[in-house]
Parts: sequence; C-alpha cells; structure tokens
Amino acid sequence: MTPKELLDTMLGYLGFVVEIAEMQSEGGNLTLQIYTEESRRLIGRDGEMLDAIQFLLNRLLQAKNKDAQKVIVDCEHYRSMREDRIVQRVRELAERVRITGRSLQLEPMNSYQRRIVHNAFKDDPDVATWSPSDSARIKQITLLDPDVATWSPSDSARIKQITLLKRQSKKEPASQARGD
Repeated sequence: MTPKELLDTMLGYLGFVVEIAEMQSEGGNLTLQIYTEESRRLIGRDGEMLDAIQFLLNRLLQAKNKDAQKVIVDCEHYRSMREDRIVQRVRELAERVRITGRSLQLEPMNSYQRRIVHNAFKDDPDVATWSPSDSARIKQITLLDPDVATWSPSDSARIKQITLLKRQSKKEPASQARGD
C-alpha cells in the first residue's frame, strides 16, 4: 500500500472525505497535500491533529519498512502558511533587536520551528542565530544584539534557545563594541 493509499484509508476510517495530491518537498520528502471541506477539523488546534496524523502515518510506514522515507502530511497548505507566519513574526522581532539592541525572548518552539528560524537568518548579514545543545528541556528563542550582549548561556541551560545576534561590522572590533 502506498503512503497516499494508506493516508486515504486512515482518513476514511475517521470519517473524512478527502482528495490527496502527491508532491515532492524542497527537502526531497514526499508531501501528501490533503484537500477537504472539513480542513479546520482535520488540521485541529494549532495543527495538532495534522501532526498526529502525520506521526501515525510515518509510524505505520516504518513498521512495514524500517528504511521508509518520512512523509509530510499537509492540509490545504496549512504548514507552509504557518512557516511564513513564523518567519514574518521573527523578522519583525529581529528588526526590534537591530533598532534597540535589547534581547527578546520568544515562546517555546519545537525543533522544526526552530530550524525554520535558523534557516530564515542563515544568509542575513546583520543577524546570526545560536542555540545550545539538544539536551535542553524547554525550547525557546532569544533574540540578542551581540554589540551589547557579552554573555552566552551554557549548553547545559534548561531553556533551549535560538539567539538572534546583530552581526558586528567588520570595521569595529568586538572589544570596542562592548566598550572594553
């Protein structure tokens, strides 16, 4: 049974009437895009139902084949719109860090959302990202201006952070920026 057929069967048992389109994501994974009149019910609160369906589908596929590639399940482009909202909001906050030089702390995010933030700023000449080790318990992001910030949380911190840093100009050494 293909991933598309398995998802269609799962959703049928749950009482959904759907149309499923297969496409490749940018990362090369198979994406199953669901179209239905009951999209709000299928997505659930904050995408929790969609995440649960994706988790179950992948577990079933991996039970049959340990090397099965991960499948992304989306409903009417909900995931891509959510990613766009996250990036837009964090860019607005990063602009505040650029202007004020003061750090900001965001709400906890899962690893996928933190990766979106890291990727959003990987080519930004003014903002850099940082996060401690994966053993941290709570997942949060902190935005910092490195010209002002002189500390770096330890890797054993209980809060998982992505720190957005305002990059120093190449003309100005770090010690001058901190006022040493």
